Amino acid sequence: MPKQLLLCWAILCSGIITYFCLTDSSNIPAVSFPNIDKIVHFCFHFGFTISWILFFKKELKGKEADDFKAYLVAFIFSVFFGITIEILQSVFTTTRAADVTDILANTIGGTTAIFTAIAFKKQIDKI
Repeated sequence: MPKQLLLCWAILCSGIITYFCLTDSSNIPAVSFPNIDKIVHFCFHFGFTISWILFFKKELKGKEADDFKAYLVAFIFSVFFGITIEILQSVFTTTRAADVTDILANTIGGTTAIFTAIAFKKQIDKI
């Protein structure tokens, strides 16, 4: 798959996550499921990190330690993205607030994505 397409996909995923994290939460239907927002944060950052791993693996292909760099850059990007979203929620929204446990859920989602990418390395390398 061309790296430009992977980049577009990663940016699209990032944009969708940004939209849903910064949209007015009173417009989101209430779901009575314990810790659903933490599960959503986990899933968002799992997908975010996987999408950026795919791009960075393609971008760094053929370079020394390309897998490690791709995983590291995608993970760091995910953590900083998550922290930035939490700050933006606190500053620019009235129905949301920054939450350290959201950052923890984001980080766990990113970490799980890294281990999943390592486990499925052969399949990911074919993309």
